[in-house]
Amino acid sequence: MALTMSRLKIKLPETLPFDVEIDVRIGDINYGGHLGNDALLRLMHEARLALLGRYGLSEINCGGAGLIMRDVEVVYLAEAFHGDRLRFSLGVDAVGRTGADLYYHVVRLADSREIARARTGMAFFDYERRKPARTPDAFRAAFGG
Repeated sequence: MALTMSRLKIKLPETLPFDVEIDVRIGDINYGGHLGNDALLRLMHEARLALLGRYGLSEINCGGAGLIMRDVEVVYLAEAFHGDRLRFSLGVDAVGRTGADLYYHVVRLADSREIARARTGMAFFDYERRKPARTPDAFRAAFGG
């Protein structure tokens, strides 16, 4: 039996209107000497919080409901190292009845090298009742849909 490996491809939306710059810290480096995959997810989380904060929203309160990650896709394209300053460009797409997709384009500022592309599928969640929630009007007003 032949083993075939598919390569994930993430097509970014035409516009990613929000940028935030984040430095790679020493704690983000793994035993390979570069940015670890778990650390990239933490940095994406930081970037997502900055995006939401721009509109007065948070993951715990997006206008009446919180956000919870339902899935994530990441394509790693180059290494990043301690001290690198990364630009995270974010955009929201596919705003639906109970969630949306957030896209991330990660580029090292020093040489414009593309480090990663990612998508997180985010669902709205009522943390008090511990159950899914509808997309809040405030989120739709900020991001469309």
